[in-house]
Amino acid sequence: MEYMGHTKTATYASAPRQLTQLPSIMQSSYKPFDTYPAPSPLRRSLTNLPWRPSTYYQTAQNNPGTAITRSMNEPFSTGNQLSQLDSLKAPPVFAASRNALYTRYTPNDWSSSNQTNYMSSDRVRSGAERVRFDTVRLCRETEDKTRRTQTDVGKSLGDRIGDISFWKTELNHETDNIIAETNVLNEAKRVMEKALAETENPLQVAQECLYHREKRQAIDLVHDNPEKELIKEVEIIKRCQNKMRDVIGQANVQIGLNRAAQHELEKDSGDKFAAQSLDETCHGMRNASRGLAFHNGVHRIDNTVSVPESWAKFTNDNIQRSQSERAASKHIRNLIESVLNTCVSDMWQEWNAVNVALNNRMQDTADARNKLQNHLSKVLQEIFDMEKNIEILKKAIQDKVSPMQVAQSRLDTRIRRPNVELCRDPVQHRLVSEVSEISETVDYLQAQLRQSENTLQELLRTKSTLEQDLSVKNNSLFIEREKCLGMRKTFPMATRVLF
Repeated sequence: MEYMGHTKTATYASAPRQLTQLPSIMQSSYKPFDTYPAPSPLRRSLTNLPWRPSTYYQTAQNNPGTAITRSMNEPFSTGNQLSQLDSLKAPPVFAASRNALYTRYTPNDWSSSNQTNYMSSDRVRSGAERVRFDTVRLCRETEDKTRRTQTDVGKSLGDRIGDISFWKTELNHETDNIIAETNVLNEAKRVMEKALAETENPLQVAQECLYHREKRQAIDLVHDNPEKELIKEVEIIKRCQNKMRDVIGQANVQIGLNRAAQHELEKDSGDKFAAQSLDETCHGMRNASRGLAFHNGVHRIDNTVSVPESWAKFTNDNIQRSQSERAASKHIRNLIESVLNTCVSDMWQEWNAVNVALNNRMQDTADARNKLQNHLSKVLQEIFDMEKNIEILKKAIQDKVSPMQVAQSRLDTRIRRPNVELCRDPVQHRLVSEVSEISETVDYLQAQLRQSENTLQELLRTKSTLEQDLSVKNNSLFIEREKCLGMRKTFPMATRVLF
């Protein structure tokens, strides 16, 4: 019966083999080993290993780094032998009494075995002490190393959180700037769209002036300077509208680019907010924190997509893109202001030019009308005088009837003189000449009457022409004064746009 903790009886695990060297007392009676019955199979367990306490591996908490059968360096080597027969397979024990002689040890063997055990115990104890000291030192070193590593990781997390906070602040600042710039650009675009809508008023006024001037009559329907200026005004307004539409299109594109840059900034800021929250959670973890667990193999997972340089470059590129878009947006705003002021100035100048041309044309038409009225009054006076002249001629012709009758009656009466009394005396000559003179006078008066009548007809035609032309001039003056200049008293849009 063996007690717990005692050294186990030697058990041999090697295969049976023939001894090459035996004590001289045993050589005469030795028989080959293979003539004996084979021993029962060896059972290996925690309780039958050679020179091992039965309770060591049952109470230990740490798993050994070496297999149980290899807990000692070569347990069956000659360095660990307690006697010279350790490496030999003992023959089976038989009942024969002569065999007992061969199973006994000498005192020297017993002393040697004790010395070996003492030395082995000292060696094992010193090794165990060395292992304990190494373990304590290793535990302290690993604890210090782990603490330093954890401190370095915490510091790195703090630096990382600071970097994320810095870039997030920059992103938020740039986001506010791009939002403000987008709002200002939207306001500038709204002003431009309002100005574009207001250009329809002067365009409609110019076109209506052209339509009204098409109602001029006769000779006044000319391609004069006001008409040229009106056509030019329409062209300028349409050209300004095209410029405004182009600038509004550029503003719409730039607003889209600003919003795209804003989206990238907000997305990057949101990612950094999430990353900062996660890193702050990691930074706040301690050894005594709750919710800690093992995640086997997580250190072998590398799902990173960037390095610090590319990470910073990505955010810096987003900020630079936003800054470039803000610069482009500011350029568009300056372009909007320039185009708006230029268009308003051009339209205002052409508006004034048209008004000046209309006023000049109206003055010329008024002068022509006044002259026509003067000539018409003279023609009317001349018609009146010519009618009186015709009446005088008619009366003069009528007055020649009686003298012609008297002269012809005298001649007819003298024709009745008898015989030789019918003489061609001076009286006869004078009466004949009188009749001829009266006839010639009447013919001349009648020719003069016909000429006076023709002149009167010409005067009447001239009067009609003057009256018609005067009516045309009055119609032209009405169109230019009432229709055109009446709607062009004020410029129908703002002459100055302030941002």
